[in-house]
Amino acid sequence: MIDTTTNTDKDLSIFQKYFLVFISICLVISLFFIRNGFKANAMLDQLAKTSLLPENALSNGKPTVFEFYADWCEACKEMAPDMIEAKEQNGNKIDIVLLNVDNSRWIDLIEKYDVNGIPKMTFFDSKGEFKGFSLGVRKYNELNEIFLALINNSELPSFTKASNSSNLPSGNFSSGESFNNIIKSESPRNHN
Repeated sequence: MIDTTTNTDKDLSIFQKYFLVFISICLVISLFFIRNGFKANAMLDQLAKTSLLPENALSNGKPTVFEFYADWCEACKEMAPDMIEAKEQNGNKIDIVLLNVDNSRWIDLIEKYDVNGIPKMTFFDSKGEFKGFSLGVRKYNELNEIFLALINNSELPSFTKASNSSNLPSGNFSSGESFNNIIKSESPRNHN
């Protein structure tokens, strides 16, 4: 008996071919974004794991940057590689402290520094004195400019908000008063 079926019956239709190509492209794009998302999370984790406790950073004689972030924050993930590079560029001359806004442990600091958006960085000089803040993503050049200004005890760049407030306590804890007591006594909710 002779097989009378044609090859076209066995081949995929043009619609099926395009559909498979479309699905393949979607999978490749999804894998790319998932892989890069894990990489960005790993960078945030790296920064968080190497950061000091806030009270230690503010009292060790180095300028300090608090970065308020969240694991789910895409802007924070975007800034992480530049933050790591700027931190490495400035060696051990500055401390970077990452504070996750989803961690209730940092609620006093979140309230104290009026964190109403992330990423938010607050800046302190080598004496632990509040110098200013920045809200939003900063690229490597901007971060490096901020870090150098803090290290050299010079004026912060114009794209940051400098402190002119004297009601924020310094980070100097040489008097033995605990860091948490200072924060609680100066909480914005206590000023009625």
